[in-house]
Parts: sequence; C-alpha cells; structure tokens
Amino acid sequence: MTTASNDTLTARDQIGTPVDGPVAIPQLPSPDADCIHVLATQQLTEFLAVVADRPDEAAAQHAAVECAVRALGADLAVLIVDGGVVAAVGLPVERIPAQALTEITDGRRTTFEADGRVYAVALAHLGGVTPGVLVLGREAIFSIEEVCLLRGMARVLELSLQALHLIEAERQQSAENDRLITSLQRRQRLFDELSSVQRAIARREPLRRILDQITSSAADLLDVEMSGLTVLDLDDPSRTSLFSSRGVPDEGVLRMQGVPVASLGVAGLAIMGDELVAVDDYANSPIAVPEIVRAKLKSVMAVPVHEDGVVVGALFVGSYLELRAWDPASQDVLRAFAEHVSLAITDARTLREMNHAFHDSLTGLANRSLFTTRLENAFATSRSGGVAALLVDLDRFKVVNDSLGHAIGDRLLAAVADRLRECLRTGDTAARLGGDEFAVLLPDVSGVEAAVPVARRIVAALRDPFDLDGREVFASCSVGVAYAETGTVDPQDLLVRSDLAMFEAKKQGKDQCAVFEPAMRESFQKHLEMEADLRRAVLRHEFELRFQPIVRLRDQEISGLEALVRWQHPERGMIPPLEFIPLAEETGLIVPIGEWVLREACRQAARWNAQRSSDTPLTVSVNLSAVQLERADLPMLVTSALEESGLPAKCLIIELTESLLVEHRPETLQRLHAIKALGVRLAIDDFGTGYSSLAYLRNFPVDIIKIDKSFVDDIGDMPAAAALTLGIIQLGQALQLSTVAEGIEHIEQLSELTGGNCELGQGYYFAEPLTTDAMDNLLFPNPPPVT
Repeated sequence: MTTASNDTLTARDQIGTPVDGPVAIPQLPSPDADCIHVLATQQLTEFLAVVADRPDEAAAQHAAVECAVRALGADLAVLIVDGGVVAAVGLPVERIPAQALTEITDGRRTTFEADGRVYAVALAHLGGVTPGVLVLGREAIFSIEEVCLLRGMARVLELSLQALHLIEAERQQSAENDRLITSLQRRQRLFDELSSVQRAIARREPLRRILDQITSSAADLLDVEMSGLTVLDLDDPSRTSLFSSRGVPDEGVLRMQGVPVASLGVAGLAIMGDELVAVDDYANSPIAVPEIVRAKLKSVMAVPVHEDGVVVGALFVGSYLELRAWDPASQDVLRAFAEHVSLAITDARTLREMNHAFHDSLTGLANRSLFTTRLENAFATSRSGGVAALLVDLDRFKVVNDSLGHAIGDRLLAAVADRLRECLRTGDTAARLGGDEFAVLLPDVSGVEAAVPVARRIVAALRDPFDLDGREVFASCSVGVAYAETGTVDPQDLLVRSDLAMFEAKKQGKDQCAVFEPAMRESFQKHLEMEADLRRAVLRHEFELRFQPIVRLRDQEISGLEALVRWQHPERGMIPPLEFIPLAEETGLIVPIGEWVLREACRQAARWNAQRSSDTPLTVSVNLSAVQLERADLPMLVTSALEESGLPAKCLIIELTESLLVEHRPETLQRLHAIKALGVRLAIDDFGTGYSSLAYLRNFPVDIIKIDKSFVDDIGDMPAAAALTLGIIQLGQALQLSTVAEGIEHIEQLSELTGGNCELGQGYYFAEPLTTDAMDNLLFPNPPPVT
C-alpha cells in the first residue's frame, strides 16, 4: 500500500503532533479508490479478529503490534502506554532509542535511526482506559491511506482493550460477588453461633458448658480440627491451665495443666503480649515448640481473653491437616468468640458477686444486707400486724474454732445454718450477720407468742451434738426475741431489741432464749457505762489487791496468800470482782489488769518474805483468765514479774479454772509447760465443778487442786457432800497433789477436812481478804521497835 496521492498530510498525520506548515508527501501511484477501501476494510476486520481473540490486555497489545506491522508492511512497531513500551516488533525493547521515540511522540521529529538505518514513521493515538501511542517505522514514507488504516487499527485496539477491561471488571465483580456471598454466609453462621452463646449466657447456663460451646463453635466456623481455651490460675497468675478444648489429645490436655505462661507457645505469647498471634506455617516458625511440631500441628492462631480489661487467658485454634492463611476475616471471627468468652466469664463473676452481695458465701444464708432489706419489706407489707426478729448467737463457738481449727469451725457454722432452716417456715428468713451471729426474720406474726416457740425450737435443735468428720461437737446458742407491730418502731430498732434480749439470755446462763423487755435497754446502758468506767479505771490505776491467807490445817499456820483484785470506784466505792471481771474478759481489759495483779502480788510477796525466815517463805497465788492464757507472751510476762520482784519461782502459784483446761488448745498446754519449767507451780481452782477432771489431771502439769466452796459448804450437813470432798482429797493424795479447801467458815468444816487429811485451807474462818496494811499486821503482829 504505497500508492501515490496528490493530497498532502499534516505532520500530525505522520507523527501525531502538528507542526508549523504542511509536510509534503511524495506522490505515489494511486489504485482504484474502491479497491483501496475494500482492502482496508478486510485488513481492519482481520486486525479486529486477531486482537479480539486475545484473552487479556497484554496479549491483545502484542497481537495488535504484530498485525499492524504485517498490514502496513512496516519494519518495526512500538506500542507506548503511559510513557513506557508495552509491546514491540522489529527491534528488542532494549535497543529502541528511547530519546528519539519520545521526540517522535511529542511531534518534534518524523524519523529515527536504529542499527544504522533511518526509518520514516507513522503514529496513531489510543484513548480510552489505556491511553497510548502506536508507532510504525519503515524506510518508505507512509501514505494517507496507510495512516488512515493505522488510525483505524488504533481505534480497533482501543475498543478491544476497553472490552477486555469491561470483561475483567465483570469477572472481578463476579468474584467479589461470590466472595461477598461467601462472606455473608460466613457472617450469618457467625451471627447464629454468637447468638446461641448469648442465649446460653442469658439463661445462666453453667459457665463450663458455655465455654465448651464457644470453643466448639470457633473450630466449626473456622473449619479447623483443634481449638481450646486456657486460663490463668487464680493462685499463681504465672501459670495457666486448659479449661476447655476440642481436638486436643488427652495427653495434651494433661500436659497443659499448670503450665508456665512463657512455655505455652502461641497462646502464651497472646497472653503476655495481649495481642492476637497468628502463625501460618508453624513447623517453620521461630517460636515453634518441638513437641507441638511432632504432633503435626501446621497452623495455629491465638487471641487473648479479658475480664474487666485484664488478660485472664487465651482462646486458640489450629489445623493439623493443612497450612492455613489466617486472613483478617478469620482473625475477626476468633476475636468475636474471644469477646464472648470474656462476656461469659464477666457475667458469671457478676452473678457470683451478686449472690455474694446478698448471701453468705459459707452458709448460703442471707447476709446482713439482704436480711435488712427483707426486714424493711416485712414492715411495709405485713398483713397480720407485726414482725418478729430473733438474734441467735453461738455460746461456745470460739472454743471450737480455737481448739479444733477454723476448718471445723466453718463446717460447724454451715451445719448450724442447716438446722436453722429446718426450724423455719417457707416465708421466714435466716441470715448470718457475721462470725457466729445469726438472725431470723418472722414476717406476718400476730404477737411475740408466735415467735417464742420458734426460738425455743432453735435452742433445742442446737443442743444436739454435731457430727463433724466423726468428731462429736457441741454448740449451744442464746436467742434474743423481739416483736413490733407495723409502724411502731424502726426496723433497725427491732434488731437492736433482739440484740438486747440475746445479751440478757447470755447473762442468764446461755443456752436459752429471752424476750425483749424495756428494762433491758436500761440494763445494757449500765453495762456500757460500766465498760467506759472500767477503761478509765485501767488508765487511773483504781485497782487494789486484797490477800487472803492460805493455812496448813494441821497447825493453822499461814503458808501462803491468794491475791484478789478489787476495784475502788471513785463514786460507787468498792466493786467486787464478780461484777467487773467478766466485763474485763469480754473487752480484753483483763490483760492489763491481770499483768498489774501479777506484778504487784509478786512484789508484795517478796517484801513479806524478806521479813520472814527463809525456811518458811510464803507463796502467793494469782488467778489467770482464759484471755491471758491465749497470749503467746505469757511465759515472758511471768519471767519478768519474778525477776523484777526478786520472788523465787517456787513461791508463785498460778491458778486456772477447771473449765479453762477443758477448753484448752494445744498452744495452751505449751505455755503452761513453759511456765512450769520456770519453777512456778500450777493449781486448778474450783475443782469438781467441771467435767473430765481425771483426764486433764493426767495431761496437765498440775501441782495443786483447790476444792470448790460448794463442796465445803455442805460437808457438815450432807453425807454425800462429805464423801465427794474426801474423795477429791484422796484423789489428790494418789496423784501426789496438794489439796486446798476453799470457803472454810466454821469449826465443823475445819474438823471434817482436817480429819480427811486435807492439807491446806482458806476462808473467812481464818481471815477475809485483807488489805496490804492489814496483812502486815496479821503476819507481823509484834514489829520490832524502830531505832
């Protein structure tokens, strides 16, 4: 197609960019116009067929260049897109003169040289989605018809590329649609699974069942063979244990109990870093654990689990069958399940805390808060006119707790709660207010007469022994009963009244119930005032000692003294021990009072012995309370009192009540042995009023038994009392113990005791408790004259 023409072409027709003035084209022979048109149409059709047959853009571009070279008889062709060569024929891309090609496409030249040859050029522009320039070169100049044909080819290529782009866009859209459908299906499955978990949480199903459901659902949705949930140990947060799993071998489950977090692999990293950790190729991962690699785990992913923002474990999934690319969608799925683990754990803890907020964790009874709420509600809704409240306090719980241990003590409290429930109606409420103090609410009662039988039933129920691990334990109770009609008192005041009644039951001897009376409030107020006065008395040193002689009955010589404390109240005068000693023990004030008594008694005894012959030193007996015996520093206190006073240890006698020994703890016996090792002697006071006396005489380092005054009182009038007293004396002799008879008040008692070989005695027959000055006069009636 090198026919001549009389027409001229502009520079744009030659190289695509206009220049100043027309460019003359040599005239070539011209064939018939119809023949040229038919030929051009055939070539364009062939060009279209070749280009359209190509499957993608690059193939179409190369085919277009090759076809254009053949159709126009060119020596070379270059397709330029976005300033770069995308296809070339006739010359390798690396040998195409880039500078000359740029000048041609810019319209600054019409020829270029390559390999020593000069080529005339023709070009055509491409528009559309891939704009570019198609450049052809040959030694002969291109005619107008050829340029027009080149433009047609460029247009065909442009349309073909647009069609390919449209097809590719449709293909991508179809693939995206498929992906979206798959994603929607996956999201629907995720929604269904998570909704099922949420319903289980709302139904308050067991936590383990919910977590098992989550781990299984995660495995199903992510199409893996293994999943699990590991949680930090409460006692040791540096270790973790497998809580729920699917597809983990039994031996693996056992090995994952109590494992250090740092040794847990991917799950451990998720916990420590508080971030998702995904490993596509586990065997070639730098964090791979050889044992896990041998188990043929190929891919694994773990995400931390939180509770109130704090990491408490990790949820993990893994594949044994194939490598998995944990894409963002898979990561989001695992995170969603981990969030529901956190939700389940938090909900379970909230439910537990709510239950604990209103119920006692040990007994399951209502706690003080719930009891108070129900008490207030009972007053607001009572139909029968009134409400009753019972306060129940165990009498010997401290003894059980201290002697048998807190575990047995807790079991006893739980058993007491069970018996309380058995004594009540369905609508009644039993509560544990704290320690060994319980309360009972009886709503809708017509009077206190309806509440008293319940209180008596409770007292009777708690008298029966409790079987705790084969050990028979006794725990009686004191119950205070208070009743009030709706609108007459404040609910809290009703509790105060029942508390006052319970206090009265304790005063009356325990193991019984008492009904509130207005006078009890006044009595309790006096009790509080007495306590305040007693505290001031300790600070002001208002106590004095009295000494009662202990004599040898055979010759009635004084061999010792018992130190007895008295309280000289500034307004009420002398207060006897029975009025303030129980209060001092209850408040703990007996500790400073008892220490002063011990030190002062040792000091006075040492002073009197300094005036007597060393062959007949006086002993001094000091009573010790249960509260003092509980103190670990008691042996050191005795040592200090002896050293400060200079009194020999053999001259000090520590008196203990028999009940104190019966209710002892192992530590009690250790302290008594420590005191005994000092050389101090031990005496049992009020002997015969307790129980199991023989057993405790064998087990304790006792030197002296003091026969209780109740035996001595009847010794001259009741043969049975005389027989019991003589039996105690003989028991003491058999065990090589000294015996002291207390409360001797007349000659007949003295005669009976002396005839029964009782060694020592004390009582008003010899002397009442004396002041220090009076004891001076008794011990030293004829003091030497002062010189």
